[in-house]
Amino acid sequence: MYYFRPSNERGKARFGWLYSQHTFSFGHYYDPKYMGFSVLRVINDDTVKPGAGFNTHGHRDMEIISYILEGAIEHLDSQGNHFVVPAGEIQKMSAGTGITHSEYNHSKTEQLKFLQIWIQPDRKGIQPSYEQKSIAQAGKLTPLVTPEGRDNSLKIHQDASLFRLQLSAGESLKLDARERPGYLHIIDGGVSINGKHLLEAGDGLGLYKEQIELDAHTNDITALWFDLPIME
Repeated sequence: MYYFRPSNERGKARFGWLYSQHTFSFGHYYDPKYMGFSVLRVINDDTVKPGAGFNTHGHRDMEIISYILEGAIEHLDSQGNHFVVPAGEIQKMSAGTGITHSEYNHSKTEQLKFLQIWIQPDRKGIQPSYEQKSIAQAGKLTPLVTPEGRDNSLKIHQDASLFRLQLSAGESLKLDARERPGYLHIIDGGVSINGKHLLEAGDGLGLYKEQIELDAHTNDITALWFDLPIME
């Protein structure tokens, strides 16, 4: 099963200070064909103007991941966490029983660009928590978030894992989703699938009961790969 989500067809939100592209239905954007994939509920590609950001707002019973692409986020929450998360780092907040937070572009002169990712937890009512880390790439697939926090990754309350995928020009990699669903989101560069279809920045591909081969022919690529549970 293939689930293709082209970048140029994603939902869009423009608020002056924010330009956001929604892979799945979110906020005022609704499309019944794109409600999420397995427990993956949100991938928002957000660009925030200097000094602007999201005022204090609440979340509950959601695992919220921020992957910083450019600039830095200033994070403040009701648990007393006040941190700056720079590009290259990853942040995870378990909203659990309820948490409020604000997120701002830390810079007054440079834009902020990040991916906001929501994953449904495996149970409700957990204790809210916060983590952030810089995780160096180790091979083609590097775990960023896992259920057990293995290999220095952040820990998530779900049977799901998030990996950073990096290929240099000329390299290839097989992704196996024959037994569990997987979702690929391209951050940068272009990659062919099984020697045919080309995916570029912002494109997404959901898989189940399939195995594919990625080929980075002429450019380096960076992507996110989600290993996800089967939904009953």
